[in-house]
Amino acid sequence: MSKYFYDFHVHSCLSPCGDADNTPNNLVGMAFLNGVRIMALTDHNSSRNCPAFFAAARRFGIVPIAGMELTTSEDIHAVCLFETLEDALAFNDEVDTRRVRIKNREEIFGEQLILDDEDNVVGHEEDLLINATTIALDEAPALAEKYGGICYPAHIDRPANGAIEILGDFPHYVGFHLAELHDRSKADEYVRTYGLEGIRLLFSSDAHYLDQLREGEDNDWFEIDDSLHGEEPIRRHVFEVLRSR
Repeated sequence: MSKYFYDFHVHSCLSPCGDADNTPNNLVGMAFLNGVRIMALTDHNSSRNCPAFFAAARRFGIVPIAGMELTTSEDIHAVCLFETLEDALAFNDEVDTRRVRIKNREEIFGEQLILDDEDNVVGHEEDLLINATTIALDEAPALAEKYGGICYPAHIDRPANGAIEILGDFPHYVGFHLAELHDRSKADEYVRTYGLEGIRLLFSSDAHYLDQLREGEDNDWFEIDDSLHGEEPIRRHVFEVLRSR
C-alpha cells in the first residue's frame, strides 16, 4: 500500500478569483513538487479548463480528476467530481443552462481565461462565473450523479459560502455522506457540534494562488494498493472509496 496525497479543490485562472498564474501546467507542476499524486480542478461553475488540466497532469504523472465548484441558489459552494472528463464536460453544459448571466467586470474580478494544454489562451468566459446558479443544494447531488459524479458541500468550516454558515447547521436533510473541511484541526469540533459522525471528511486547499497549494504531509491522502497502476484504475478506486458509505 502507498500513500497517494490528494487535493480535490483547486482553481485555475478560469475562476474569477483565481490568479492568472494558476495555469494548468503551473498547477500540476507545483502539485508535483509538493508531492500530490491525485488532483482535481474545480473552477467556479465551469469545467472548461479540465481538458488542458488533464493533458498537463499526465505529463507530470499526476492522476487528474475533472470537477467544478458549484454555487447553489442558496449561494453555497459544493464540490462536484467526475470519474471521466467527458462526464464533467456534459455536466458543465447542463450547469451552463442554469447560470444567472451577469457580464464579468474584468477590472474588478479579473479575466476568466480558457487555456489549451500549453497554457495558451484560447478563450475568455464573458459572463461572471462566481455568482449563484438556479440549482438548489438539495438538487445538486442528484444532478451530479446523473453524469456519474459525486457532490458534497465545500469548506463547511468557512463563513464565506459555507453550508453551515448560511443554513445554521449541516444540511443532513440532503443526505450527504461527504463534506470538505479547509482546516483539518477543526475536524473533531465539527464532528461533535454538527453530528458528522457518519460523514467522511475530506481536506483540500481551495487554492486560488500557487502558494496556497499545500505541501507534503499537509495534504490528506488515500491508501492505495500497489497492484493498481495507471490513471484510470487509480481514479476508479478513488471514486469507489468516495461513493462507499
